[in-house]
Amino acid sequence: MSNIAFNGTDANNFISLADFAMMETKVKAAAQLLDGRNGPGNEFLGWLDLPTDYDKNEFERIEAAAKAIQAHSEVLIVIGIGGSYLGAKAAIEFCCNSFYNNLPKSKRNTPEIYFAGTNISGTYTQQLLDLIGDRDFSINVISKSGTTTEPAIAFRIFKKKLIEKYGAEGAKSRIFATTDPVKGALKTLADKQSFETFVVPDNVGGRFSVLTAVGLLPIACAGIDIRALMQGAADARARFAQEAYAQNDVLQYVAYRNLLLEKRFNIELLVNYEPRCHYIAEWWKQLYGESEGKNHKGIFPAAVDFTCDLHSMGQYIQEGRRNLFETVLEIESPEHDITMETEEEDLDGLNYLAGKTMDYINKKAAEGTAMAHKDGGVPNLKIKIPQATPYYLGQLFFFFEKACAISGYVLGVNPFDQPGVEAYKKNMFALLGKK
Repeated sequence: MSNIAFNGTDANNFISLADFAMMETKVKAAAQLLDGRNGPGNEFLGWLDLPTDYDKNEFERIEAAAKAIQAHSEVLIVIGIGGSYLGAKAAIEFCCNSFYNNLPKSKRNTPEIYFAGTNISGTYTQQLLDLIGDRDFSINVISKSGTTTEPAIAFRIFKKKLIEKYGAEGAKSRIFATTDPVKGALKTLADKQSFETFVVPDNVGGRFSVLTAVGLLPIACAGIDIRALMQGAADARARFAQEAYAQNDVLQYVAYRNLLLEKRFNIELLVNYEPRCHYIAEWWKQLYGESEGKNHKGIFPAAVDFTCDLHSMGQYIQEGRRNLFETVLEIESPEHDITMETEEEDLDGLNYLAGKTMDYINKKAAEGTAMAHKDGGVPNLKIKIPQATPYYLGQLFFFFEKACAISGYVLGVNPFDQPGVEAYKKNMFALLGKK
């Protein structure tokens, strides 16, 4: 079976062989620090072993809960913020139909899945309540503490709707709590009310938690094969632990992006040419932004959706400040393709594309864009994904997670804390009068 693959060829004009050779020492030292569990934040390295060392009994409970939700609910509301929702959202968008929630039940056989607790918008929340209407629904609330403001507000509101519809006793069987195994407000409530609970591991930070119950329950509810997802991550884990620097895609990615940072390329654009990758980028932005952005260091993670954003951001990328580089996600074999046909009147001038598929055209657009951007002073990196399947997504998740941790150590920061996140909260609580 093939694997995801990294290619830095289109950045070689910006990096010398000597630079690349010198970076090997730094990258390997950082990797050894991570694998040896000797670096800062080493108490949060549970994700490194998750693909193989996970609670098999809980995994089976996740699959059983997903089947129960599929059987009795037309809608699932997933309540969480940051790492408590981005991984699941990314997986559902990547592996499922682009119009998943709009498909008729005959083609979906799984509940519509919506996310709440990602904002404090009364308009969004009310419109989601209206969308549920009188249909059967369940809640998966995800919070380590149960006191994070955005999801806690949403949980109060949607729990009330559940109780109004099913009564206090009936609502209990429709609330699934993913939280701390022993403590916290949500765990206390779950024990008191007998909600089914799943664990947010103590040794896995939120942005690294997609392969725990945090991500796996919503992903399974969408009908995605979570066993294939875990197998992909397990195979990636084994491969990236064994391969030498010159063949190791993780180490190569870390080396290129940090060498480019040394050349003052301090913004990384994650680029895709398939809409299903949009939330992969949103998940990636949190992973790298929270992990690297400390002590006035780090590469700023941003993202664009091509070819759409070529008609809005393309001008700046081509001729704006020369401080950004691109990492392009390419899906090699699309799930579907359409062949262009000839029209008798060639008014739009597209008959020259007759016989060519949309995927072929899309990839030529990507190739031409990479050439133009490289010529314009924008280094290009590429990550090839064989197909949009759970197995390859598992590989991709682990690839980015391990590269992020190693890159943080190369930068000299702790990739597993996020002290800056608390600053806005202190101000918000003071303004709201919290005591």
